[in-house]
Amino acid sequence: MLRSAGWRFFIVGLLALFMFIPLFLVGAVIDDRASYSRQAIDEVGAEWGGEQVLAGPQLVIPVEGVTTRPVDPAASPSTSGVPTAERLVTQRERVQSIHVFPDRFEMQIDTRSEERQRGIFTVPVYSASAVGSASFDLSGVEALLGEMETILWDEAELRVGFSSNRALRGETAITAGGEPLVLEPWTGNGIVARVGDPRQLGEIGMEMGFNGAGALFVAPVGLTSHLRITSDWPHPSFQGAFLPDAQEVSEEGFTAEWTIPHLARPLPHASREDWLGTARAEAMGLRFFQPNDFYQKAYRAARYGILFIALTFLTVLLVEGRSGKPTHPVQYILIGLAQSIFVLLMVAYAEQIGYGPAYLLSSVATIGLLTFFGFAGLKLGRRTWVLTAMLVVLYALLYLILASADYALIAGSTLAFAALAGTMAATRNEEWYGPEGTARRGWFRVGAPPPASLPAEAPPAPPPAPHT
Repeated sequence: MLRSAGWRFFIVGLLALFMFIPLFLVGAVIDDRASYSRQAIDEVGAEWGGEQVLAGPQLVIPVEGVTTRPVDPAASPSTSGVPTAERLVTQRERVQSIHVFPDRFEMQIDTRSEERQRGIFTVPVYSASAVGSASFDLSGVEALLGEMETILWDEAELRVGFSSNRALRGETAITAGGEPLVLEPWTGNGIVARVGDPRQLGEIGMEMGFNGAGALFVAPVGLTSHLRITSDWPHPSFQGAFLPDAQEVSEEGFTAEWTIPHLARPLPHASREDWLGTARAEAMGLRFFQPNDFYQKAYRAARYGILFIALTFLTVLLVEGRSGKPTHPVQYILIGLAQSIFVLLMVAYAEQIGYGPAYLLSSVATIGLLTFFGFAGLKLGRRTWVLTAMLVVLYALLYLILASADYALIAGSTLAFAALAGTMAATRNEEWYGPEGTARRGWFRVGAPPPASLPAEAPPAPPPAPHT
């Protein structure tokens, strides 16, 4: 019974499901290597400058107000006959400043990609140069003052925020009306400059160079904000609160532009509260995406591995024919393990020589091993070439599936459907219960003697003799 085609298909199917175990372990190894790679990328990126978010410029104008508070009895004992607890002191002191965003903000950023090494890993980073301009309208600022409050115009300062000051490189310059401002580091991550009376500022000009890795974002702080980013990176992933209005992406790089009106972002033009943190959350920009890196491809190869192992098992089952010595389950397991190790080989060699050569080397080694095993171990003879041709087609299709993440699902599902249709066509005349002439009724062959454990049926009684 176990040599019937139906039982052999059933057993091979169970063996294919069993191959989920080595593929799961392979996936765990890939996850571990990918995590190690991300750690290296994060470390180098942080040392280079990390993800950059530019927010500003913003004017901060101090305000002085009159406050009244009770006198501390312990510090000022009463000498006038008035209880100390009832005495009040009035004094002028700093109160909440006024924060003003520009009415017009423009910035042009150009980035150039570089590569840094950390062990066996290559980390892409970028160097950026930014040129911007802004203008401020302070006509409605005094309407924010409370009773007995005064604006300290001469103590106003200009702030520009960065994710990290360590990213700044080269010369950073900010001008007001064509005159350079003296810049200092800002404790809130960024730079600050005393500007004096901001009503005489004129146009603000900015030039700065900085490093970064992974991402670049700019906050739309103006009533009208215009941003333009150009880069030689060919795989931008535009993200943030706003997508670009126009973009051009090619193998040589990309250009993207944003124009954001003030009604599109929840930032007041002027306020007694600091909205710079909210402006960072509303930033627009991109991530420097690495499409289909070999860890992603290897992980997907492990997920598609069960399909390719099952197809290989199916091919062996079909080409071995009606030989008197069918393939043993242990031999199927060896075939499945060889195809599981293929993924590990691909990752190990890809870390050293790149994905393309690693895939070619690993697939040739796996196909060669399985071809040799089919000829010498499975005794397929000339039918070994059928197995080899199928493996070449499978690994070529797998390369195409891994090369395109967008079409991986449709390619994999089409391959599975085609394999099922081919199997149904190839087995359309198969005697699933065994060779012809040994059909079964229930679990037993028709015409076969009953099992020893069942009593034999009594022979039929002879017909009664006729009456005379």
